[in-house]
Amino acid sequence: MSQPTGEPRRQVVNFIMYKLDPAWRLLPEDQKQHDREELCHVITSWTQPGRILILPYSTVGLRADTDIMLWRICYQLEDLQQMSTEISQTGLGRYLRTSHSFLSMTKRSTYIIEHVHEGQADSRGQLTPGKFKYIFIYPFVKTREWYLLNLPTRQGMMNEHITVGHKYPRVKLNTTYSFGLDDQDFVVAFESDHPEDFVDLVMELRETDGSKYTVRDTPIFTCVLKSVHDLIETLG
Repeated sequence: MSQPTGEPRRQVVNFIMYKLDPAWRLLPEDQKQHDREELCHVITSWTQPGRILILPYSTVGLRADTDIMLWRICYQLEDLQQMSTEISQTGLGRYLRTSHSFLSMTKRSTYIIEHVHEGQADSRGQLTPGKFKYIFIYPFVKTREWYLLNLPTRQGMMNEHITVGHKYPRVKLNTTYSFGLDDQDFVVAFESDHPEDFVDLVMELRETDGSKYTVRDTPIFTCVLKSVHDLIETLG
């Protein structure tokens, strides 16, 4: 795939959510322990250098339709497919249903301005995630009318959006692009150690001019960062 000279190589990004079939919890304990270890081995084997950057998150007790989320970052779609295949072939994987999966890529934002606060800029081609306890994720779709506005008009509204974001330096924005890859336009992922800051940020963004061009920004997932081992333990 071609891209402007000097731009970082674009990454493929996937947020995949799994829901556990409760029947797995009724299995004998020795079988469950084997299944835990097997799944842990598969996931960690893909985190070797040069493969996939994987950040494991738990949603147990936070959403009814998903229990775990893997944030996966790589350079080839086939790696995502192969890893998912290997997960499904494990004993525990047979009890995991993919409830949601959002596919996107990194890309330099059209609306980046020169003065930005650290952690507040849109993705410029490379993500550096995982420094925060929580992540808040949702697919984002804008109206077609938005894309028909001239660039200066859109830039003005995005400047307001960026200004609001700068008021919350403890919230890091990661925006990736889904055009032509998935149903949404973008996948938005906010990392933070402070959920209260994210609540206030979203409330304030609702009051900006650009928000009237939003078609959809749900479902929203609140996820807690774990080690792979601890993530699997949350399943019971």
